[in-house]
Amino acid sequence: MQMDRVLTVAAGHLVHDTFTAFLSPLLPLIVQKLSISLATAGALPLVFRLPSLLNPFIGLWADRIDLRMLVVIAPALSATAMSLIGVAPNLGTLALFVFLAGCSSAVLHVPAPVIITRVSGRRVGTGMSFWMVGGELARTVGPLLAVAVVTWRTLEGYYPIMVLGWATSVVLYFRLRDVKVQPRSKGTPAPLGDAWRVLRPLMLPLLAVLLLRSFMQAALVTFLPILMTSSGKTLWTGGLALATVEAAGAAGALAAGIVSDRFGRRRVLGAALLLAPASLLAFLSLDDGGALSYLLLGLTGFLLLSTTPVIMAMVQEVGREYPATANGVYMGISFLLTAGAAPVVGWVGDAVGLGTAFFWSAILAFVAAPLTLLLPASRRGGSPTGDIVLADD
Repeated sequence: MQMDRVLTVAAGHLVHDTFTAFLSPLLPLIVQKLSISLATAGALPLVFRLPSLLNPFIGLWADRIDLRMLVVIAPALSATAMSLIGVAPNLGTLALFVFLAGCSSAVLHVPAPVIITRVSGRRVGTGMSFWMVGGELARTVGPLLAVAVVTWRTLEGYYPIMVLGWATSVVLYFRLRDVKVQPRSKGTPAPLGDAWRVLRPLMLPLLAVLLLRSFMQAALVTFLPILMTSSGKTLWTGGLALATVEAAGAAGALAAGIVSDRFGRRRVLGAALLLAPASLLAFLSLDDGGALSYLLLGLTGFLLLSTTPVIMAMVQEVGREYPATANGVYMGISFLLTAGAAPVVGWVGDAVGLGTAFFWSAILAFVAAPLTLLLPASRRGGSPTGDIVLADD
């Protein structure tokens, strides 16, 4: 395992996703400023994820050409767009900024995990865990940073923070400029149908698992701050609750990938999807906002967000002939399902209350647990084979 390269890409992921994590904690202020409904607010993550429709096609080309520079520039682009959402004068402008950040996010999240896979040797689950820790830590830091800069500079005045994203892109350029991703072959990419035939035994049952998980994930990452503030708690409390979920999720992402390398992907995935909704239901039964509430939120985040690196390792193992395409197909489907679930959760929240929406999202996640038995078994400690290599000039 080439740890320096793993950590370099994971650090870029950390900064990039810190900025894209600004939307959820600032939604209470945005809803108030623009006078929009919860369903409309829930549609904003869908706008952010729409560019993920291109992920399979980005993956096709990433299997044939070096898309390393996309990893380099993504933090600067997303930081700029997400730092400007506070100055958006109307919903249309806000949606444009969110969409641009989504475009940048799409071009980062396809080639970067492939680099992680190739420098992880036989410890693919471990390498993917470090990648995911970067993202989950970002979603821990992001809400707290967003609330802090808005408290200091106001919603309309925090935009200078975008320079952190620019600086990160500069650092990534100098750290990765001597690294080349040499594709297996050059020219026109293989047909998407060829890649799908390889992935189909995994993706068909995985679609059902991802769909049922998506409502609970959307509820937590999009509406938890609103759930907290709607019960009379402060914006800081909402941001802290989301940060608790994401911080625990970072630990879960690291632990689950490592554990799944030893004990098997399906076993770890099924256990997490069984226990996570139980923890969320326990949290919903409390209304004191005390230490136990945060403990249950942390446990929920640890379990639910630990599922992603396990799934990504499975995708890379099954799709080892088309690693970037496989990742693109998975990321596109996963992002869109979670984003599409958000307006549904918001609509239910408008109709019967967010608490009820959270309850039913947990029930659906329970159903996903036994469906993991339909997923193909993966090799333990396996390493994807293929001809893509990383080399210094």
